[in-house]
Amino acid sequence: MIEINELTKEFRLNRQQRKKIVSVAPSIKAVNNISLTCRPGRIFSLLGPNGAGKTTTLRMIATLLKPSSGSIRVAGLDTQKDGKKVRGSIGFLTGTTGLYDRLNPDELVTYFGRLNGMDSATLERRKRDLFHTLEIFSFSGKRIGELSSGMKQKVSIARTMIHDPEVVVFDEPTAGLDVITAEHIIDLIRRCKDDGKTVIFSSHIMSEVDLLCDDLAIIHEGKILFDGTMDHFRSQMVNGSLTQEFIRIVNNAKTQAQ
Repeated sequence: MIEINELTKEFRLNRQQRKKIVSVAPSIKAVNNISLTCRPGRIFSLLGPNGAGKTTTLRMIATLLKPSSGSIRVAGLDTQKDGKKVRGSIGFLTGTTGLYDRLNPDELVTYFGRLNGMDSATLERRKRDLFHTLEIFSFSGKRIGELSSGMKQKVSIARTMIHDPEVVVFDEPTAGLDVITAEHIIDLIRRCKDDGKTVIFSSHIMSEVDLLCDDLAIIHEGKILFDGTMDHFRSQMVNGSLTQEFIRIVNNAKTQAQ
């Protein structure tokens, strides 16, 4: 489970940044006092336009950023007090995390499995299962620097999932991927749900949200505009499509802020 309570993240702005965004304030709140709960065996989608605070929130969940205020509990652990234990129970996938180009997929995933303290038998079983699911075996011996972006994303997911984390965070997991590769990743997300894991993901692809998520929150300028089940969201939609309803909610928030 992920429990977020009155979470805020504030970034200091230098003079150049203040000029760029036309602000006299010395800081900006990327995340502004949000509270969310993501439950095991359900898929939670965090939606929002670029710069809304999605990635900042996910990075705080993964302990990569420290909150300015508020708290996050992952699998019952406080991310600030028990960061090391949280990292052992979480898998975090982001497109900005680099891979080691000189290693091959087998070497890299094995390395991260051992970093997580996995015994050899469990590591080999998990690696075999992930490589089969993601169809990595055909290029498992090639150097990562020689792989396509889709292949690299598959390796990133195998690295994320190798230690069988209780909580999984996906930040734009299918961005820029071909349809076949994206489908493998969607299948893996479904498997995480079936295995009773807590799953939270961000995406700009509304068809994925419609297909996968049980619960969702819409975030805009660091604030939550909607938080509830997918069924509740559909029941109160004004527009016929998820995309148009998302745009309507965000535009309404912009109008009210003016």
